[in-house]
Amino acid sequence: MEDAAITLVETPPVETTLDHADIPNAAETWVTMIDGAHRTLDFAELYASEAEQKDRVTSKLSPVVAAVERAVTRGVRVRFLADSVFAPKYPDTLARLQNVGAEVRILDFGKRGGGVLHAKYFVVDGVEAFVGSQNFDWRSLAHIQEMGVRVFSPVIAGALLDVLDTDWELAAGVPAGTRIHRRARAEVKTRSGETLTLVGSPKGWLPDESSWELPKLVALLDGAARAIDLQVLTYKTKERDGSAFPTLDEALRRAAARGVHVRLLVSDWSSKPGSEARAVLEDLGKAPNVEVRVITIPAWSGGVIPFARVAHAKYLVVDRQRAWVGTSNWEGDYFTKSRNVGVIAEGGALPPRLDGVFDDGWSSPYTAPLLSGGSGAPPSSTGPAPP
Repeated sequence: MEDAAITLVETPPVETTLDHADIPNAAETWVTMIDGAHRTLDFAELYASEAEQKDRVTSKLSPVVAAVERAVTRGVRVRFLADSVFAPKYPDTLARLQNVGAEVRILDFGKRGGGVLHAKYFVVDGVEAFVGSQNFDWRSLAHIQEMGVRVFSPVIAGALLDVLDTDWELAAGVPAGTRIHRRARAEVKTRSGETLTLVGSPKGWLPDESSWELPKLVALLDGAARAIDLQVLTYKTKERDGSAFPTLDEALRRAAARGVHVRLLVSDWSSKPGSEARAVLEDLGKAPNVEVRVITIPAWSGGVIPFARVAHAKYLVVDRQRAWVGTSNWEGDYFTKSRNVGVIAEGGALPPRLDGVFDDGWSSPYTAPLLSGGSGAPPSSTGPAPP
């Protein structure tokens, strides 16, 4: 076993009460981690997007990009892998990094797995990593609710590097069957008592297929005895091609049927009245022992920001004892076609603390029941939403 550590890292949207004083913010954590790099920095991101010039003075990504530039200057090897769908839409930050000496590659994951490189993570010196819902985007560091983890563990970092190295080589055009297995696997136990497991997607494109995320999540749900608390951006029971994806929905319903209290917190983006996603959520919310609430982040006083002011976090807590923090929305394609990663923590301090974060969001003034008077709410949870 190694000496490992894990810390929650959040992004509270500015001008909200969703900040937690004891949980570090991603913007500052990223700079600290990058400034601590001595040899290597390896990024895998859906895209990289700095603010337009008019907003740059308030951008929290600017110090992060500057930290990466400092790392290159002091001799750190920087690799940055981004997805081909978004690279043409956001070319400037990638070009800036490349111009200062970072190695940049673009991965067309659509030609490989059928989806996108949706993961958001980076590894420092092969020993420390960040995994979370935060994109490498100025909005994700100030105007979107996000959740991630900072993990010190050469084993977890090594497993991530095997994924990144695989994708790095695939981006260079190597045969589709190429997989990188350079690092050892072992049980990871932290100083605060968590047992950590790295999980990933999609099936068929992992260096270690036993780490596929979907069955690991189902096992967590099927092991629940008392409570399941889940926050995601989107929740659907179909893949994007229209084929059925009942796996996670059925697992939640099985848990509720055996008396587990299921609480699901989704963003307003995925619950628009009349939408197919809304119908799925309403149907789930009618099941006994299931509550669904919607969280809406208020507009910023400085004006409209496209693709922002939303709850984007993706995490799960089971019985306050086991937790998952990842990059996957709960739709089929994220597990079957797109590259995603996550960390499961069992035991220790993280699951109950993360559940406290969920409780704060659940009872916040930004949250309201999906179904007024929700028939799925247990007697102890009935009543109006907080003002």
